[in-house]
Amino acid sequence: MDDKDYKVKLEIFEGPLDLLLYLIKKDEIGIYEVSIERITKQYLAYINTFKMLNVELASEFIVMAANLMYIKSRELLPQTLQPPEDDADEEDPRWELIRQLVEYKKFKDAAQFLGHQEIKGDEFFATNPEPLDLSEQPDIVGEVGIFDLIRAFQRVLKRFENTTDIREIVSDRYTVADKIEHLLEAIPMGARVRFENLFSDAASRVEVIVTFLAVLELMKLNHLMVEQEQMLGEIVVIRPVK
Repeated sequence: MDDKDYKVKLEIFEGPLDLLLYLIKKDEIGIYEVSIERITKQYLAYINTFKMLNVELASEFIVMAANLMYIKSRELLPQTLQPPEDDADEEDPRWELIRQLVEYKKFKDAAQFLGHQEIKGDEFFATNPEPLDLSEQPDIVGEVGIFDLIRAFQRVLKRFENTTDIREIVSDRYTVADKIEHLLEAIPMGARVRFENLFSDAASRVEVIVTFLAVLELMKLNHLMVEQEQMLGEIVVIRPVK
C-alpha cells in the first residue's frame, strides 16, 4: 500500500498533554512517579503510528516529542555536564513537565466535572450547590478516544513485528474501499464484534493497516461505533441499526 493512497483526516481534539496523561494512566502510576525514559519511548511509538497511518498531527505533538527527548538526554548526563539553566535550583529536568501535567489534569478534571454537573442540571436544580470536589473523578464508561484505538491497533500490529512473509506483497492488492465493503458485509446490523476479531484473517502488516483505516473511515461515516466497558478495557465495535 502506498502511503499517498489514503490520508486519515481525523479530528484529534486531544493534545500532547492528553496523550502523556493517557500513557501514565495506562501504566497505573502517579504523575510524580513517571519514568521519562519509558514515557518518551511510548510517546514516540504513538507518533510513529500516527505517521504510519498518515494522520495529520498538530505541531504541538512534535514539539512535545522534542522536549521529551531533551529531558531524557538531560537525565542521562552526569550532574557536572548538565547545561546551565536560568533556574539554578532546578536539578531534575522532569519537574517542569510534571508541573504542566499536574496543572493540566486539574483543569481537565474540572471541565469534566462541570460537564457532568451541567447534564445533571437539566433534570435537577440545587439551591445550595455542593462544593466542587475533584479528588476522585470517575472515568466515563463507554467512551473510546483515538489513543485507545491506536493502542488496540498497536497490539494487533505486534503479531507481525518480527515476521517477513511473501503474503505481504500479495496483500498490496487490498484498498481501503475494498476493506470498507468487506467490513460492511462481515458485520451485520446490530452486531457487536471485538476489535481484535476484525483482524483475525489479516495475513500481513499491510492488510492490518488497511483494515484499520477502513474502520476509522466507517466510524467517521457513523456506520461503526466503538465502546469500552471500563477504562483501558476491551474495545467492542458496533454496527448500529439504521
